[in-house]
Amino acid sequence: MAEGYAPYWPAPATVCALQTERNGGISLPPWHSLNLGDHVGDDPAHVAHNRGLLAAVVPNEPCWLKQVHGTRVVDAAAVAPGETADAAFSRQVGVVCVVMTADCLPVLFCDRAGTVVAAAHAGWRGLLDGVLEATVAAMQVAPADILAWLGPAIGPSNFEVGPEVRAAFTAYDAGAAVAFVPGREGRFLGDLGQLARQRLKSVGVTAVFGGDRCTVNEPDHFFSYRRDGVTGRMASLIWLA
Repeated sequence: MAEGYAPYWPAPATVCALQTERNGGISLPPWHSLNLGDHVGDDPAHVAHNRGLLAAVVPNEPCWLKQVHGTRVVDAAAVAPGETADAAFSRQVGVVCVVMTADCLPVLFCDRAGTVVAAAHAGWRGLLDGVLEATVAAMQVAPADILAWLGPAIGPSNFEVGPEVRAAFTAYDAGAAVAFVPGREGRFLGDLGQLARQRLKSVGVTAVFGGDRCTVNEPDHFFSYRRDGVTGRMASLIWLA
């Protein structure tokens, strides 16, 4: 049985969400076991089986995307499977938005009225370029009425980056400097969650939850590309009921 948990956030009753973990599937090492990514070298039959396990607990086949660390946002009800995008939204009941991650930050969104949901894949490149802002804009509701949940991602004690990454963020917003602390040999440790909260706040989204699970530090629960190299992918899913 596919393992996962529901986000803890004050979403309205019409909003359903699920975060998968790494256990409960049939993939063999190094993808063991509930790998949902079909682009990481795993046996396609195993991935299909794992996705079938997931499909049994959601209302319809999720809108799987080809993620490229960009900022394109699509309507999950109107795109073909495998569409290139890094975020999706839906206003239709039963349409399942999904993003896959293994260190990047998954962000789920809904409005307080329970009329629109969205999911975004936010690695540092997508965060820098504005994928969260683009997702908020695509929802077409007042930002003050939006709730956001930050899923499991590489934590601030493990996300080591070069000075060029810090420089890119601070060039956009000098306030981003507080999300970086000095690391080894001139490098920095970055806080993806803090950067995400800053970007969301900049467009008026202040009701932000989650962000307290580190993929690197929880090998029994989560895949981590930074920790393991070849590994599987988790899914963060949201839909209207």
